[in-house]
Amino acid sequence: MEKALKVLEFNKILDRLASYTESETVKKRIIEIKPFTELEDAKNAQRETTEAMITSLKLGAPPVNLSVENVLGAVKRTERGGTLHTKELLDISRLLYVARRMKAYLSEAAQECTKLHEIEENIITAKALEDKINSCIISENEIADDASPELNTIRRKMRSLNGRIKETLNSMLHSGHYKKFLQDPIVTMRSDRYVIPVKSEYKGEVPGIVHDTSASGATLFIEPMSVVNNNNEIRDLRNKEQIEIERILMELSTAVSENSHAVFVDFNNIANLDFMFCKGRLSLDMNANEPKLNDEGRIILKKARHPLIDKEKVVANDIYLGGDFDTLVVTGPNTGGKTVTLKTIGLFSIMAASGLHIPVQDNSEAAVFNNIFADIGDEQSIEQSLSTFSSHMVNIVNIINSIDYNSLALFDELGAGTDPTEGAALAISILEFLRARGVKTVATTHYSELKLFALSTEGVENASCEFDVSSLQPTYKLLIGVPGKSNAFAISRRLGLDERVIDRANDILSDEDVKFEDVITDLEQNRAKAREEADEVARMKRELTDLRRQLEKDRIKLKENKSRIMEEAHREAKILIMDAKEEANSIIRDLEKMRQQGINSGGDLNKKTAKARESLKEKEDSIDTKMARVAKPKKSYVEPPKNLKPGAAVKILDMNQEATVLKEPDKDGNVRVQAGIIKLDVHITNLRCVEEKKSKELAEKYVKSTRAFESKTKNVSTEVDVRGQTLEEAWVNAEKFLDDCYLAGISPVSIIHGKGTGVLRKGIQQYLKKHRYVKSYRNGKYGEGEDGVTIVELK
Repeated sequence: MEKALKVLEFNKILDRLASYTESETVKKRIIEIKPFTELEDAKNAQRETTEAMITSLKLGAPPVNLSVENVLGAVKRTERGGTLHTKELLDISRLLYVARRMKAYLSEAAQECTKLHEIEENIITAKALEDKINSCIISENEIADDASPELNTIRRKMRSLNGRIKETLNSMLHSGHYKKFLQDPIVTMRSDRYVIPVKSEYKGEVPGIVHDTSASGATLFIEPMSVVNNNNEIRDLRNKEQIEIERILMELSTAVSENSHAVFVDFNNIANLDFMFCKGRLSLDMNANEPKLNDEGRIILKKARHPLIDKEKVVANDIYLGGDFDTLVVTGPNTGGKTVTLKTIGLFSIMAASGLHIPVQDNSEAAVFNNIFADIGDEQSIEQSLSTFSSHMVNIVNIINSIDYNSLALFDELGAGTDPTEGAALAISILEFLRARGVKTVATTHYSELKLFALSTEGVENASCEFDVSSLQPTYKLLIGVPGKSNAFAISRRLGLDERVIDRANDILSDEDVKFEDVITDLEQNRAKAREEADEVARMKRELTDLRRQLEKDRIKLKENKSRIMEEAHREAKILIMDAKEEANSIIRDLEKMRQQGINSGGDLNKKTAKARESLKEKEDSIDTKMARVAKPKKSYVEPPKNLKPGAAVKILDMNQEATVLKEPDKDGNVRVQAGIIKLDVHITNLRCVEEKKSKELAEKYVKSTRAFESKTKNVSTEVDVRGQTLEEAWVNAEKFLDDCYLAGISPVSIIHGKGTGVLRKGIQQYLKKHRYVKSYRNGKYGEGEDGVTIVELK
């Protein structure tokens, strides 16, 4: 296995993974990753990567850098009574801070992220210790004045004495008497004591203690006697300060010892999280997915992309093994992608078994093997007198001696480097030996005998790397089920080799070789033709599906429009009836009033009664006529009007109702019109233009109604907030909001009801099921408010 890990360049994947962390502990853990041999272990490792990846997508990257210093040794030292340095205490404080922030972050992770929630529950917050360390230590080199009252008092005294000393020395510097004795008018320090630079010839003029001399001897650094006592006091205070700092550090170290369990637990949990989120970041960067794992040797890699090849250049391939066949023989030209295919299978098997996602499409499968062996590359050795063939054979011997049932074996140029006939026979024998032991095997070769072996042996399959002879370039596409054709003659011809040489080489080939090459050529031609036909069938199927979907959509829309027209027509009829009823009641009230007043002179009452009856009769006839128009749609076909513009006057044929165009026809031919107070969608085939005079009248009415409509809908919002309201209040406001949005043509819209107990959300969504303007609704997604918002799509 170790050799396979090196040959398949798994270390490069681990180096890339380790680059995502700064923690030496986690880097060491990453470099030591080995593929699991037990299926459940590999599945658990894959689940860790998946949870970290989906949490990063949903919540964003972790809020803090998860790379923390290893503080376990420092904590163990406190348990034995040791005192920690400021840096060690700050590292512990940062660990506790990271743990606390991550506990809050993980609490928002999806419920299915069970491993992350388990870590969240295990994290122990120790904010009191974290705050205590932060309040006492400012940086690695500085303890806060407020770390203790005693330290604060000491430092206050030191500042006072320093001020007094500087004041005394400054007065000397500016004194006319001392000015001529000084080399420079400055105050400096020597041996932690304040001094002034005095010219050596005036040593006796400035009484004090000499602490230093310049290199030239011209300057003496003298501590004047007037500040000696103050400097002595400062020195004593510094000693007391250091003793108090040591006491504070000891006190903090004791607090760490008391919380050692929390620190140990948090360090391990944060290291685990750092490791998991490194794997998650690698998955996102490689655009990888979690494979389904099995221990049956089944490999199904969909659109596999080798992760160490440039994303812009790598060719995605479908690779499968362990289903209908357990041995794959890959042929094709040099530099055509055979070795890359071999490495892809091996590397992806290692990555999947190690808990890393692989760059494939969803629903790919990978197998967990007990062992993976790889004989790839030329390892001939001059020192050991090993030829190419010998070096390969040494590897093969080791593989055969170590192989077991649940293993994967990869061979590059199996049997190469010796006599072709013997090499091919040996290669076939090795493949048969491995198949007999249930080993999944992939081998690359140039031998035609192995192609024939794969064609004639059940459980062995040919594959080839496609080559474009016209451009002399490989396409790097893997074709499983098709043996690779030797392109030596075609390539030589394209490169200008004399035709006589090529013809002679062709004559030298045996009849069997020629026939086999012809079979491969036919296979390739039939495959290309089949692929073209399959593409054409797929295209026609897509077109048929799209057409069927469009017809179904038109049918549903037609049904909806018909229902809406009938509903609006019935509503208008109801309004007419209500108006007539109100008018009749008014007339009856007037007649009753006249009768009570005794008005009957000159037959006025009879005249008024007759007039009222005539009016009621006219209204009744009008209602009957309009109801009949509603009930009896027109069936005659009329040429649809063209170039309809907003404001145009039209007639709705099946309703025999004049209307005004509000919007131009959409792509499906539906036109938004206004008939009276009703706005509805009518198909253009159900409309015809009216005469110019009526058109002008309706256009004027349209302009007025449009202005009124615009004034009403100009400030219509796309959301309504009903939080804190009862269900009845909320629905009244939501229904008015939906009506306004429907009239304004706004969709989708949002109803904000909050999460709470869920009563508002459930109640409003129950009402939405029955609302005539609602096409569909759903809960908000991440970033839209989730369960606290309902997104409504209007018709």
